[in-house]
Amino acid sequence: MTDPNNTMPSIEPEADTKFSVEEDVDTTNTRSYSQGQLVRRRFLRHKAAMVSMLVLVFIVLLAITSIGYGPIPGWWDKTFIDTYPKIGNGEPTIKLWPPSLGEHPFGQDTTGKDYFALVMRGVQQSLLIAFTVGILATIIGTTIGAIAGFYRGITEAFLMRMTDLFIIIPTLVLAAVLGRMTGGNIYMLAIVLALVSWTGLARLVRGEVLSLREREFVMAARALGTPGPRIIFRHILPNALGTIVVNATLLISSAILIETSLSFLGFGVKAPDTSLGLLVSTYQTALTGRPWLFWIPACSSSCSRCASTSSVTASVTRSIPASRWTEVARHDRKQDLHRGEPGAQVRQPRRPVPDRVRHSPRGQGPDAQRRAR
Repeated sequence: MTDPNNTMPSIEPEADTKFSVEEDVDTTNTRSYSQGQLVRRRFLRHKAAMVSMLVLVFIVLLAITSIGYGPIPGWWDKTFIDTYPKIGNGEPTIKLWPPSLGEHPFGQDTTGKDYFALVMRGVQQSLLIAFTVGILATIIGTTIGAIAGFYRGITEAFLMRMTDLFIIIPTLVLAAVLGRMTGGNIYMLAIVLALVSWTGLARLVRGEVLSLREREFVMAARALGTPGPRIIFRHILPNALGTIVVNATLLISSAILIETSLSFLGFGVKAPDTSLGLLVSTYQTALTGRPWLFWIPACSSSCSRCASTSSVTASVTRSIPASRWTEVARHDRKQDLHRGEPGAQVRQPRRPVPDRVRHSPRGQGPDAQRRAR
């Protein structure tokens, strides 16, 4: 349609505008990610989680490579068993500027042992117990909770009453009694702590399974004749991964605290071996005269706990989606909103209210006048 009066401005086509089928396909293509890829991408973008992970990796590498572990040799020339001539009062020789470790970075204890080697050995023992407890307790708690929540009935009643029996017994008391029977063996102590630490995770996993077992994908798997164990481990547990990972990290942190408490009370690791709790217990009286003998192992235990917990828990609410298909659907909906497709759920603006209705006195609006007539 032409404008005879030439009142409409003419729009000149842009010379730089180019159309490319390849670019249009690239911008409209929606890439789907697996659940593992989603977790990895979001975890790497979380700054707090990455910092905590780096701290935890640094502590583990320092503890293993400094004095060595098993067949792994260490770069530190002193051991946690041998005694050495005391230098002064055994003060730490580490210096921040100019950077220098000195002969004994963390000082020496009352018998002349190198305290850096003792603390590194304590970190090794505490982390070994913590990760062993975390892995074993997670396996036990997840299995019992999943079976109880999926099969229900007598199976659920038996497993949950057994869980309640473990819950009502104080964890520290039960661990102390069983730890006394192990005779200070670190591997038996880790197994004992795992056997008393799985109860909370089992109840949480049971609650998640009770919710997920009524979902459509589980009903579809049942209709296809999929066996129960395959449904649990292939379809239900991957969607409960967030709860499992968070509680696994909390189990590792609590295991460090329980092991430190047991060694402090004399029911955990025993001499000639050592742990952080045993060092704190041995040198608690040196807090006023030689405070580094108390504060260095105590701070090492706290740093290990914080790093092991924050490295995963800080980002798990963002990293682990409730369901992979829920995340894919959310991603597709965002892409539709970005492209402005007709099927996208775009929030419509509210219709403006006419001034004659907005400012009319009460009882005198158009509706009131219409009812009066």
